[in-house]
Amino acid sequence: MQVIDWDLAVATGTRLVRPGPQVSREEARRAVAELRQLSRVAEGHVREFTRIDTETAPVPATIVDRPGWIKANVEGFRVVLEPLTQRMAARKDQTPAIVTAVGSRITGVEVGAVLAFLASRVLGQYELFLPPDPSGRSATGRLTLVAPNIVHAEQELDVNPRDFRLWVCLHEETHRVQFTGVPWLREYVRSQMTEFLLVSDMDLSTLLDRLRSAADAVADAVRGGEGNLIDAIQTPEQKEILDRLTAVMTLVEGHGDYVMDAVGPSVVPSVADIRAKFHHRREGGSRLDRTVRKLLGVDLKMKQYAEGSTFVRTVVERVGMDGFNKVWTSPETLPTQDEIANPERWITRVVGSPVLPAANGAPVLPEGDGGQDLSGADETTG
Repeated sequence: MQVIDWDLAVATGTRLVRPGPQVSREEARRAVAELRQLSRVAEGHVREFTRIDTETAPVPATIVDRPGWIKANVEGFRVVLEPLTQRMAARKDQTPAIVTAVGSRITGVEVGAVLAFLASRVLGQYELFLPPDPSGRSATGRLTLVAPNIVHAEQELDVNPRDFRLWVCLHEETHRVQFTGVPWLREYVRSQMTEFLLVSDMDLSTLLDRLRSAADAVADAVRGGEGNLIDAIQTPEQKEILDRLTAVMTLVEGHGDYVMDAVGPSVVPSVADIRAKFHHRREGGSRLDRTVRKLLGVDLKMKQYAEGSTFVRTVVERVGMDGFNKVWTSPETLPTQDEIANPERWITRVVGSPVLPAANGAPVLPEGDGGQDLSGADETTG
């Protein structure tokens, strides 16, 4: 049973997506080659700064155009949605064939249209979910950079191309290091997504309620409110799971932003100019563009960058990079949404009494912790 007509989704997306910037063949070739090279440069900086060890052999990023990004994401969607597809296939006798056929084509067009919108905006991503390789083994993930979007952004912002490309690579390479250096993290995210899908209500009455909520969310977003489709269509059970997913994704996105900005000044000479212009660009766009971004949860992602980065920076300043890296110990050491908003609560729960910097720079324990000498401890804060 096919819930979504994936071929139609790809065809719709590639037909609707806007063309990239006009550059010569030689300019395009140089951009692709430099992005591959800078992704390797960025990985070295990220590993050294984050102190996250990974046994995965370094490989250059995969460079794609906008249609290539759409095809890659459809592959990922198919992997993520497989548990739901299997469950619905087991119930195929409950749904008339004509309904299934028409529904899969409608959703195929809808998915294609959403991907077309996003395909001109995404600079890069670490693809967690890929189809098995030819031997049948699950792929570990793939770093993908969307060359025309990066070139378009650097032209629009009028920034140094090499600096901007390395800056983007620093963020995306952080995600590769996170998910290859923390073995359980990928499966944790996948299990939460699967659980989120499988607690969906399937009865017609609930479906109609969700559709009405979605319609209300659209109307609210158009009026300038805070409505979005993600909140509108979830069940109470899904909200609990989504809270956990939101917390972990806020952590990894914020960590990426923190690393990008912390490493940037030493390796990206024009990082201050890039960050200022890019922040302004994130908040811009037409009213229609802002409305669509809100509906699709893109604005939520921007909020995650800010909140997650603040959490990481606060924790590193208080307990150092090694103290922060306790976050990667297990699912139990991940911060909750409340802890992301209140980093001291996470520090108290996971790290315990933090080491505090003294006036002369030597770390000391808070009063009541024995006053032992810790002058040799490594408290690099990035």
